[in-house]
Amino acid sequence: MSGYYYSILQGALLTVVVSLASLLVATLIGLAGAAAKLSGRRPLVWLATCYTTVVRGIPELLMMLLIFYGGAIGLNNLLELLGSDQGVDLNPFVAGVLTIGFIYGAYMTETFRGAILAIPKGQMEAAWAFGMSPMRTFIRITLPQMVRYALPSFTNNWLALIKATALVSLIGLHDMTYLAKQASAAVREPFVFFLFTAALYLIFTAVSLQLLKRLSARYSLGTDKVQL
Repeated sequence: MSGYYYSILQGALLTVVVSLASLLVATLIGLAGAAAKLSGRRPLVWLATCYTTVVRGIPELLMMLLIFYGGAIGLNNLLELLGSDQGVDLNPFVAGVLTIGFIYGAYMTETFRGAILAIPKGQMEAAWAFGMSPMRTFIRITLPQMVRYALPSFTNNWLALIKATALVSLIGLHDMTYLAKQASAAVREPFVFFLFTAALYLIFTAVSLQLLKRLSARYSLGTDKVQL
């Protein structure tokens, strides 16, 4: 049975890669979505609002299946219209990362939007009065404070995202949940392998909590009493 445990550990590495790649996608989408909602331009505000409302209202499992299967069908239909006879199959890793990133990008949008709104507007106006460009103002004034305000919600989103990576097992990606299912079917001891997988998820989330706690303390220096 040691071979099955080793394969699950290998799948755990893939789970970490999927989680980090999805977090990158979600963060980029979240920043873009927050910028759109705060832009004051009606088309952008409407588009971002529709995105966050629809995505947060659809179950993650259903969204995963819609993008994986529906995306492949859509691409093949498009290629057929363009006169191509070649079919396209979506890569499970790419589909999983993009889907999870797309889903949690909606949550990150609200996280970043709320964090930016928590910053006194007078600080940005003062920076512009001193001749700072909007980009320089964002990097020097807005971003450091946004991180502090966003970290609590960001932490919750990250922990939920890690657990959501188990969904990629449904589209054939050999993460640790998929391998645990295979091992339990082969040995007929599902409790042992699923408990081992649950312990790995718990380790990932516990380590993440400690790292993000220290990061939060770092960005709260000078504002709150913190313990490093």
